[in-house]
Amino acid sequence: DLPVGAQGDLASRTLVLESKRFYLDVKENQRGRFIKIAEISADGRKNQILMTFSTAALFSQNLIQFIDFYRDLDSLDPENLRQGELKSEVMYKDDKKYHMDLKENARGRFLKVSETFTRGYSRFQVFIPADGMGEFQHNLGELIDEYDNGDAEEALSAPQNKHLRIENKNFYFDIKRNQQGRYMSISEVKGNFRNSILVPESGWESFRDVLDDYVKQIKEGD
Repeated sequence: DLPVGAQGDLASRTLVLESKRFYLDVKENQRGRFIKIAEISADGRKNQILMTFSTAALFSQNLIQFIDFYRDLDSLDPENLRQGELKSEVMYKDDKKYHMDLKENARGRFLKVSETFTRGYSRFQVFIPADGMGEFQHNLGELIDEYDNGDAEEALSAPQNKHLRIENKNFYFDIKRNQQGRYMSISEVKGNFRNSILVPESGWESFRDVLDDYVKQIKEGD
């Protein structure tokens, strides 16, 4: 077992996509296995993001959809660039949020992957050339298949995490599992404040019925 704070390197791959170098590192610490994605630009600047295996599996799955979408796009027209995102996806995992944004500028098309924390404003991101998404996904998928200890497989078969914004509050619904079984974590996040409740799977239907009953009573009262 690894001591607290220690981490081991299990595997590493290096990709050269256009003028950038990317490192995909499989690491392990006391909380489990994760993947570090590092981007080194031609001028030496370094960006990196971290993903648990369960998040990396969802990212890899979404990446396939982005690749298919990209292949169907018309050629880039520098005189008529499209503003905003060509395609977007958001993934929620515990206290983190990951954005996938396919964009274009005069130099070409690229995928911006951002890692943000729901309790704060820290933001980390990497930029993957669109033409390199296929090679990137292929290598990431192989690492997941080889080093997954069950987290990635479970993440792909489990219900996906959800997010709701109501007035000035964010609510996150995460499906998790422990020794007692599966449960739902419902978190209320506002600024640096976070409050969570845990609902065992055996009580989901009863929980829903209470909410349905309140909604029905309010509508009938109105």
